Amino acid sequence: MASSTVQVNNRDARLELTWRGLILGAAITLVFTAANVYLGLKVGLTFASSIPAAVISMAVLRILFKNATIWENNIVQTIASAAGTLSAIIFVLPGLVMVGWWSGFPYWESLAVIAIGGILGVMYSVPLRRALVAQSDLPYPEGVAAAEVLKVGVGGSDASAASIDENKKGLLAISIGALASAGYAALAAARVFADTISGYFRIGGAATGFGMSMSLALVGAGHLIGISVGLAIAAGLVISWGILTPLLTALHPAEGPAGAVALGVWAHQVRFIGTGTIGIAALWTIGKLFKPVYSGVASAIAASRRRAEAGGDDSALPRTERDLPIGIVALISVACFIPLAFLLAIFLQGSEVASLTLPLVIAGLIYVVVAGFFVAAACGYMAGLIGSSNSPVSGLAILSVIGAALLLLVVAKTAGAMGAPALVAYALFVTAVLLSVATISNDNLQDLKTGQLVDATPWRQQVALIAGVIFGALVIPPILDLLNKAYGFGAAPHALPAPQATLISTLAKGVIQGQIDWGLIGVGVLIGVAIIIIDEVLRATTKFQLPPLAVGLGIYLPATTTSATVVGAVAGWAYNRWVAKGPNADVARRIGVLIASGLIVGESLFGVLLAGIIVFTGNAAPLAVVGDAFQRYATWLGGIVFVFTIIALYRWSARLAQRAAC
Repeated sequence: MASSTVQVNNRDARLELTWRGLILGAAITLVFTAANVYLGLKVGLTFASSIPAAVISMAVLRILFKNATIWENNIVQTIASAAGTLSAIIFVLPGLVMVGWWSGFPYWESLAVIAIGGILGVMYSVPLRRALVAQSDLPYPEGVAAAEVLKVGVGGSDASAASIDENKKGLLAISIGALASAGYAALAAARVFADTISGYFRIGGAATGFGMSMSLALVGAGHLIGISVGLAIAAGLVISWGILTPLLTALHPAEGPAGAVALGVWAHQVRFIGTGTIGIAALWTIGKLFKPVYSGVASAIAASRRRAEAGGDDSALPRTERDLPIGIVALISVACFIPLAFLLAIFLQGSEVASLTLPLVIAGLIYVVVAGFFVAAACGYMAGLIGSSNSPVSGLAILSVIGAALLLLVVAKTAGAMGAPALVAYALFVTAVLLSVATISNDNLQDLKTGQLVDATPWRQQVALIAGVIFGALVIPPILDLLNKAYGFGAAPHALPAPQATLISTLAKGVIQGQIDWGLIGVGVLIGVAIIIIDEVLRATTKFQLPPLAVGLGIYLPATTTSATVVGAVAGWAYNRWVAKGPNADVARRIGVLIASGLIVGESLFGVLLAGIIVFTGNAAPLAVVGDAFQRYATWLGGIVFVFTIIALYRWSARLAQRAAC
């Protein structure tokens, strides 16, 4: 935007945390959470709902209320995104059904797991906000995109002519980007365009290949994360598909199509190597974060002291420093641990390890408290680095369930083999709480970055985050139960595959029963150590860097997802260099960000709509208008239009900036 200051033209300029915003946020929550739960169980991925929620909020509040403000819209998207991100509980909780411990999802137990973990995640995000948002230069691509969406929706008669002109052009840029990505996604859903391009081949006994999702939303995300992170992800792709996959397939030759062999080795071996890389990179990152996190906690305590010295008057602090008081944060955290202890104890009653309830509950609590903070910090950092949609929460869930299983195995070593099923279930249950903490931190810091950019009040957002957690906890269990009754989970015909829950349940069993391949994770750790050393040398001697977590992502996440993000990063870098040579370069760069934001908005909104149609019709491809015979043409047609759309949007963006008012 032409100015970072948000201009508002009404006497209610500081309307922020309102009842109408809470109600609208709750309504949006129901739709987005249901869509996320279904799609996550179907394909193992969820989408961030911040931007679509912001767009819907601005449309609804503008129609119904003349005095709606940017901060009120920010609260709505905060509530909706907090609830939507809790849908990641599907990566673990269905495992309790899959291992036979639950037959369904008991409402109050499921609600408590989600709510307690989510509220703890909000509490952890208070000091982390200061460390990772206020005192950090992390890009937060989705947080920035959401802020830009909110800004272009605000008008004001006291703004300059240039600012008003750029606001109009910015809104047009978001709209055009959204229409382009939604239109492409619709044609892909109709199967007129292919949504993925891939090719696999053999070289002797080795098999490898490449795939890319033709997703304009992922291209937009790549533009926002920047070239450094994009190239690091590309390095991970090279390691994964250029080295590890062909090497492992050559060492253990298998019959069958090259694609099936290569994807099988990646899913069952290379991805575990990526888990090790992410794990060591996360530990290294957490170690490096110790000082800023400590500073964040100290800053929160100092802010609380200044508030107390002023008689509890918030005006003693700048608005952007008004977090929930650290004393209240500590009190709420302790208040969460008490019902959590009872919840863990109730879960163990009647099991083979019921006699070990006290030590197992203590171990579970310590693990959630200590590991929860570390995982929250790692998730928050990764969300700031590459966005919450692309952050490998499931990768940290894998590390978390391994850690939980190992800890509980040590504590319960006297239980014997008869206690194994109960320990597996308990490890999943503890990990579910931990994952709620992690996912909320993964998303919350994006929301708080958005708030920082639009001059919102942190404590009001943190209250809204708690409200979002509660709304999400209320609706997720019945949705899970409904889907379980309608489809079931696992490999049965017509069942929802729940890929992440299947993998995490398998890992819990493997650790408890001694069947996990630690060698693969160890290889990933060694790769991660090498990347960390290279990154530190680059940072010390050059202006370049190789973020280890981003490299780990390139190994761990599907190539179809990460490769499109790399394309977006390179395209955004090329666009910025190109417009730097022309007039209004700064305006052109900002409009480029808005185009990228629009790409995310359009496809996200269409994804919600398509999910609703899928659930309503029970048809996995309800919009398909052509059959399998057309797919050879759909690949070429989709690829050509995909490339043309990206080039055309960037050229149009540059021309739009050239016509901006001076």
